[in-house]
Amino acid sequence: MPLTASELDRREFIALSSVASVSAATAAGVIGAIHPDSARADTQAKLGGTLRIAMNVKAVDDPIRFDWPEKGNVARQFLEGLVRWNADLTFAPQLLEGWIVSDDSRTYTLQVRRGVTWTNGDAFTADDVIHNIRRWCDTTIEGSVTPGQFAALVDAGTGQLRAGAVERVDDHTVVLHLQSPDVTLIPAMSTLNALCVHPRFDGSAALSEAPIGTGAFELESLELGIKARCVRRRDGKWWGGAAYLDAVEFIDLGSDASLQVASFEANEIDMNMSTSADFIEVLDAQGLDSQTKSTANTILARMRVDEPPYDDQRVRQAIQMAVDNRVVLELGFGGRGLVAENHHCGPMHPEYAELPPQTHDPSRASEVMTELGLSDTELEIISADEDWQSNTADAVAAQLRDAGLKVKRTVVPGATFWNDWNKYPFSLTWWVPYPLAVSVYRLAYHSEGAWNETGFASREFDALLDEAAGIFDAEERKVPMAKMEKILQDSGVLVQPYWTNSTQHYRTFVKNYDTHVQQELHLEHVWIDG
Repeated sequence: MPLTASELDRREFIALSSVASVSAATAAGVIGAIHPDSARADTQAKLGGTLRIAMNVKAVDDPIRFDWPEKGNVARQFLEGLVRWNADLTFAPQLLEGWIVSDDSRTYTLQVRRGVTWTNGDAFTADDVIHNIRRWCDTTIEGSVTPGQFAALVDAGTGQLRAGAVERVDDHTVVLHLQSPDVTLIPAMSTLNALCVHPRFDGSAALSEAPIGTGAFELESLELGIKARCVRRRDGKWWGGAAYLDAVEFIDLGSDASLQVASFEANEIDMNMSTSADFIEVLDAQGLDSQTKSTANTILARMRVDEPPYDDQRVRQAIQMAVDNRVVLELGFGGRGLVAENHHCGPMHPEYAELPPQTHDPSRASEVMTELGLSDTELEIISADEDWQSNTADAVAAQLRDAGLKVKRTVVPGATFWNDWNKYPFSLTWWVPYPLAVSVYRLAYHSEGAWNETGFASREFDALLDEAAGIFDAEERKVPMAKMEKILQDSGVLVQPYWTNSTQHYRTFVKNYDTHVQQELHLEHVWIDG
């Protein structure tokens, strides 16, 4: 059954806004954070075995360029972040032991974890933290998405880490001096783009070619589109102890979700990264275990404001009026999620502000297109061929046709679609969750956002976003957030029909695993029974 907004645990999400000060000794009391190795309390755990996971195997090139969770899932077996976003939605120190934020929220003291060693034998120190922060702030690295996430440390003039922004106190203490308060800084350190790389890595070659990491596993091999294999760290020097599993294998079964069913039946896989809504009941019938969580995963039917006829706000608003998001959720994703509101912020975000419902009026949508002389204009809706994305696009197209609009549907193979995902005039794209909506807005809707796929630009919106990023209290942050949500709704740049529930299936012998809302696979404490 789909989960409803009332079933979301608001307390967990409110914890996301409490990122002020955490130390190893006080983490649990401040935000309910869990020390990453606390899961080792399971005395039943057994050593050994290979966990086989169905997941697309994509290029593991450079974390600051990662644009798919699959890339992060291979990389995070041997790389780690300064901070982890736990499956229970709290933040915990990882390569940090903790952090302290000053009263004015402009000074962050990072306490670097002691006893961490890279797989080449080097000690992990404050210098490694600074190296990574410097890379995160470098706007000259083509394809990097991190400068916008660490904007409070970037010099707008040079496009580099601002002079004086980072202070090295000693081998295990780094102090950050922000230009302005920024609630997103700690969450930004937990993303797949902020996985920490060794100073020898400069991005000139793919990370998979010379994988040096601090994690519990090592990358043994990667065949693009076929398979990746990580093995337990050979030197036994992971700071958290040792992984239980001998190895983790990621097996690429392509985009046909039915192949997962066959692979489970043939005992070729033990787990998947995600289960298509169409096959949940089928895999349940196989006697597999599963977990389902409400997430901020979403799909957007977005329009570029620089492409006719979508360069006219009235056209975009007419398209919004023609689509009933509830119907699209049912037809596109089997009702397994929450209805969204066309502004990419939802009740799972701590700063979400509820707005009056928009009007679904297909008759008026048709009238607007006729008034604009566009009643015979064909609207081409493009999507990837992944089942639920294509189904959702079909549902949107059907509603537009029901409103009297002319629609052409184009389905593109995923590998081709994602090469130009941000260039199509009208297409559907999939977005993974972020803990805070302000982080999403920086990436997707700021006029200089790294993943601004609509071309939307508003000085008022940018100013409100800067204001919201400096407000640590989630309730206070709702004030500018409500204004931004309304600006996005009124702009008409997107039809956002729903937020998805995320379901994973795995064999009953897979133990100590918890599904993550961002489809992150944390496997160092997972074990196999038998």
